[in-house]
Amino acid sequence: MAQNATPTTSAAVQPPAAASSVAATVLPEIPLVHAEAAAVNLPSAANAWGGERTGNEATLSDRVVSYRIDAELDAAKHAISAKQQMTWRNRSDRPIHSVYLHLYLNAFQNEQSTFFTERNVLTAHGSSRGRAALKKGQWGWIDLKQVRQGTASLKWSFVHPDGGPETDQTVVRIDLAEAVPAGGSLTLDIDFLSQLPRVVERTGYFGDFNLVGQWFPKIGVLELPGERGAGEVRWNVHEFHFNSEFYADFGSFDVHMTVPSDYTVGAVGEQQGEPVKGNGKTTYHFVQGDVHDFAWVAAKGYQTIDASYVGPGSPKVAVRVIYPPEYVATAQPVMKATLDSLAYFSRTLGAYPYHTVTAVVPPYNADEAGGMEYPTFFTAEGMSKIDPQTADQWEIDFVTIHEFGHGYFYGILASNEFEEPILDEGLNEYWDQRMLRERNQRFLVPATWMRRLGMTPSAYVFDMERMAAGLNRPVDPLGQNSWNRLSSSSYGSVYSRTATAMHDLEERLGKDVTERAFHEYYKRWRFRHPSVADLRAALIDVSGDAKNVNEIFDQYVFGTAKIDDRVSSIDNQEVLPLAGSTSKDGSRSELDPDQLDKQITKQRDDWKKAHPDAKPEGGGPFPWRGTVTVVRDGAQAPQLLRVKFADGSHEDVRWDDDRRWARFVFTKPTKIVSAELDPEQKINLDANKLNDSKTTKPNSAASRRWSADVGSLVQAFYALLGTL
Repeated sequence: MAQNATPTTSAAVQPPAAASSVAATVLPEIPLVHAEAAAVNLPSAANAWGGERTGNEATLSDRVVSYRIDAELDAAKHAISAKQQMTWRNRSDRPIHSVYLHLYLNAFQNEQSTFFTERNVLTAHGSSRGRAALKKGQWGWIDLKQVRQGTASLKWSFVHPDGGPETDQTVVRIDLAEAVPAGGSLTLDIDFLSQLPRVVERTGYFGDFNLVGQWFPKIGVLELPGERGAGEVRWNVHEFHFNSEFYADFGSFDVHMTVPSDYTVGAVGEQQGEPVKGNGKTTYHFVQGDVHDFAWVAAKGYQTIDASYVGPGSPKVAVRVIYPPEYVATAQPVMKATLDSLAYFSRTLGAYPYHTVTAVVPPYNADEAGGMEYPTFFTAEGMSKIDPQTADQWEIDFVTIHEFGHGYFYGILASNEFEEPILDEGLNEYWDQRMLRERNQRFLVPATWMRRLGMTPSAYVFDMERMAAGLNRPVDPLGQNSWNRLSSSSYGSVYSRTATAMHDLEERLGKDVTERAFHEYYKRWRFRHPSVADLRAALIDVSGDAKNVNEIFDQYVFGTAKIDDRVSSIDNQEVLPLAGSTSKDGSRSELDPDQLDKQITKQRDDWKKAHPDAKPEGGGPFPWRGTVTVVRDGAQAPQLLRVKFADGSHEDVRWDDDRRWARFVFTKPTKIVSAELDPEQKINLDANKLNDSKTTKPNSAASRRWSADVGSLVQAFYALLGTL
C-alpha cells in the first residue's frame, strides 16, 4: 500500500441538527503513521514515554488519558447507550487541532468494512478465527450522537489511514473548536450508542451473554520523536484490520454500567462499593488506573468462584472466574491455571501490579468470544467435561495461561499489536510454553475413547510449536505488521514461529541468561510501549552476545530465512598400505601390488588369530578413515555434529561457520556407523529434521522420533490456535 502522510477522508458526518457546530480551523496536518508500518529497527530514546518507570512515581504509568463513562445495557437489543467524558493530555511541543478516535465496533456494521474486505482475501488461503457469518439483525456498530468540546459541538469525518475502503468507519477524525496547546489537556464529552454484534470475533452477544469489548470511542496514540522509531510527532491510528488487535495510551477508567438485576457483571479493574439497585436494574461501578483498555461482561444466570493470590512485590490480588452453569467443570481448572500463571509470570518477568484478575468462560456457541484478553480481564475456554489425561486438560490450561500472559505482553508492556504482533502474540506464546515446560506438561492429543484404546501420543510443547510454525516456506517476516500478510495462516505463524525462534535463541544464550534478559526487558519497558528494536537491545545488553541475537533477528524477525542443514553422506575407507616407491635415508625402495596384497593378507590373518571373537565391524589391523559430508540448504545456524563409531564411541564437532557444505574426516580404529546434526534437539527452526541424521545401515529412529503422530498433533494444534 502507498504511504499516507495525510489521511484520506469521506464526507463529513454532521452532528444532530439541533446542535450548533463550530468548524475547526484548517492548519497543517500532523502526519499519520504510514500504512506499511511494521517492525522497528531503531531503538527508542531513553526518555521515550517519559523514561523508565522506577516505581517511585505517583502512578504506575504516565497516564495520558482518562475516561469517565456512564453506560446502560439494553439486554433485549444488546445495545449500550453511553455518555463518555474523555480527558487527554497533549504530550507534544505543538498545538493539536484535530484528534483521531477508534470506533472499532464499526468493523462489524457491514461487509464493506476493512475487516470484512480483508477477511474475504486472507481466509481464502488460510484458516482463522472470526469467520462467522452475520445475519439480519446481528450486525454491530458505534453511532456517535454528539461530540462536544466545552459548549461547542464538533464535526467529525471518517478517515482511512491504511488505504482501506472508503466505506470503512473504524477511524474518525474530530476537528476541534479550540486547539490543545503544547502540554495542555483536551476534554471531550461524547454521547454514543454501541450495538453489539452477534459474536463474530472477540466481542458481541449470544443469547443472554454480552461480552462488551471495543465498545467505546478510544483516542489514538500521539507518538513523539524517539518513540518506536518515530522521527517526528505523528498520530498512530490504524483501521480495524481482520488480523489486527490494538494499541493505545495508558490512562485511567471510571465506568458505571447499568444492567438488568438478574445479570452477573465482571469488568476490567476493581468494583467500587456495593452495586446500586432500583427498578429492576443494577448499576455497577468499576475503576482502574494504568491500563489502556476497558471491557466488561454482562450475562444472565452466570455463576462465580473467587480466590486470592499473594506474592512478593504484588498487592493482594482478588481472582474471580465467571462461568455459565453448563461449564461448571471448567471453573476450577481455569482458576488454578490463573493462580499458577500469576506466580510464574510474577517470578520470571515482574510482580503482578494490579489488585484484580477476572476470567470469563463464554457459553456454548460463543466460542469466538473465548481466548481474548484485556487488562486484568480475559476470556477462557469452556467444556462440560474435562478428562485430565487428555487434550481437554492441556487446552484449558494453555488457553488460560495464554490469555493471562497477554496481561503482561499486551497489557503492561503495551506493545503495538497493529504493527508488531510478534511482541505480544509471539513472545507471549513463547513464555507460555516455557511455563508449561517448567511444569513438565506435555501436549496431549487423544480423546477419552482413544486413551481407553491405548492410543496416547503426546508432544513436547516446543516440538508442537515447531510443527505449526511454517518453517519450510516462511513468506512474511515475523516482524511484519498484522494485516499486510499473504494469508491468515501466515499471521497465525507469528505465534509458533516466534516461540520457535525464541526457543532456539534461548538454546544459544542459555536459559538463565535469556530469563534475565526478558526480566530486564520487562523492567525497562513496563507501562511504556517497546518496539522490536527495544527487545533486541535488551537481549544484547544482558547476554553480551550480539552475534547470536542479531542473527536470529536478521534472519527471522526482519527476514524470512529458512534453515535446512542435512547429513549428505557417510563414507568409510580402510587405511591400507599403498603401492609405490619411497625414499628413506638416501635409499629408495618400491612396494609392488603383489607384495602389498601378501602383506595385507598376512596382517589380517594375524589380527584374526589374535582377536577370534571380534565382530566384523569391530575393527581390524588397519584404521578407518571416515568422512561425513554435511550440506546447508538455507540460512546459517550453529550446528553440533555427533559422529558414532562401531566400537560404541562418538565424537562431537562444531559446524558454526558460513560454509554451504563441509566435510569432516575422522581416522579411527573402527568405521563410522552414524552421523547426526543437532543430536540434543536445540535447533527447532530447522525446517526438515528428518534429514539431520544418516546411518550406514537402515535405521528409522530419526523418522520415528520426528514424524510419530505428526498429523494428529498438527491438526489438534491448529484447532487450538484458531481459538486464541
